[in-house]
Amino acid sequence: MTVAVTATRAPEQRPAHRDGNVLRWLGAYTASMVGDSVYYMALAWAATRTGTASQAGFVLAAGSVPRAVLMLGGGVLADRFGPRRLVIGSDAARCLVVLGLAGALMFTSPALWMLIAVALVFGAVDALFLPAVGALPPRITTAGQLARIQGLRGLATRTANVVGAPLGGVAVALGGPVLAFAAAGVLFAVSLPLLVCVRIAPLPDQAGAESPGTAWRELADGVRHIRRHPLLGPLVLVLAVSELGFAGPLNLGLILLAKERGWGASGMGWIVAAFGIGAGAAALLLAVRGRLPRAGLIMCLTVLVGAVAAGALAYVPSLPLAAAVGAAVGLFAGLGGALCGALMQSATDPAYLGRVTSVSTLFTHAVAPLSYPVTGAAIATWGTAPVFAAGAALGGVGAVTGLIVTRLRRAELPG
Repeated sequence: MTVAVTATRAPEQRPAHRDGNVLRWLGAYTASMVGDSVYYMALAWAATRTGTASQAGFVLAAGSVPRAVLMLGGGVLADRFGPRRLVIGSDAARCLVVLGLAGALMFTSPALWMLIAVALVFGAVDALFLPAVGALPPRITTAGQLARIQGLRGLATRTANVVGAPLGGVAVALGGPVLAFAAAGVLFAVSLPLLVCVRIAPLPDQAGAESPGTAWRELADGVRHIRRHPLLGPLVLVLAVSELGFAGPLNLGLILLAKERGWGASGMGWIVAAFGIGAGAAALLLAVRGRLPRAGLIMCLTVLVGAVAAGALAYVPSLPLAAAVGAAVGLFAGLGGALCGALMQSATDPAYLGRVTSVSTLFTHAVAPLSYPVTGAAIATWGTAPVFAAGAALGGVGAVTGLIVTRLRRAELPG
């Protein structure tokens, strides 16, 4: 039996890529994501230059702690008060924090305690920003456009990787962390007026949602919604396991691989950019098509191929070949991630979007990055190749788990 994700079809639907309201949101989201990519590049490079590989792992993992603690609460707030206020306020806070760090580094050298403090604050703000961003699409487009808007969102994210990683690398090379952090803060500032101009529609009444109560009651209601749903539970499981396999090698592991091979910050930036190009092509396919047949099966298979390609990164002998493999990782893992997001967005009742997004984001942006210290220590002990291979194996387990679940394997996106 084929499981279809149902959605209400409006008589006339303006395509998301031709909707001015969606395009304003997309521009703001893109600017914010480019700033996020530049910030991460600056933080990672400053951490690896300031401390050891293990210490750099702790710096990059520090932001995951407040994300893990506060993310679910951020989803409750997004559903209770609406995502618009949280998105604007948290983006403004990220701008001030990063510009403040850039100003401080003009008078002193980076210190581990300073980088950890900024990562902690940034992670706490992200706990509000990320669930709110995930809850916005149903407020700015019609139900039939949700799959397409997920493709546009993925395209914006990958564009940010393509632009942000080289931009961050060039900024570090020209002006050090000061210029890189300042550039990230300016990009966050650019997104704010666009966000203010986005029109937000009210949600339809949701008969299945419980009346607002305590934050704990609302959170428990959201978790029950995931657990009882035939698609959301398996989707979250596949997402959690595969992200644990991808996160360490493709973030901290890639930095240490570039350092080990002598490719430098610019070399790592080009690999990340190639990954973004591949993933951007996958997101563009979904944005243009709107849907793909047998989405659940394609999602699992592409994640599996992406995991194999990610494991191969540590074995390639040259930077151009590493960039080519990175593009393959982005293409397959990116398509799998875009389909996962589209299936999750389409399956979730709108009243639960903030909480469902907070649970999925908890794994992608909070739990998975906690593997960075383990990745750094493992690479310091055994080298890059065994760690990349182990990450590929874990990502493959997530994909195979999805293939085993019949309902997910046969899931379809709405027409």
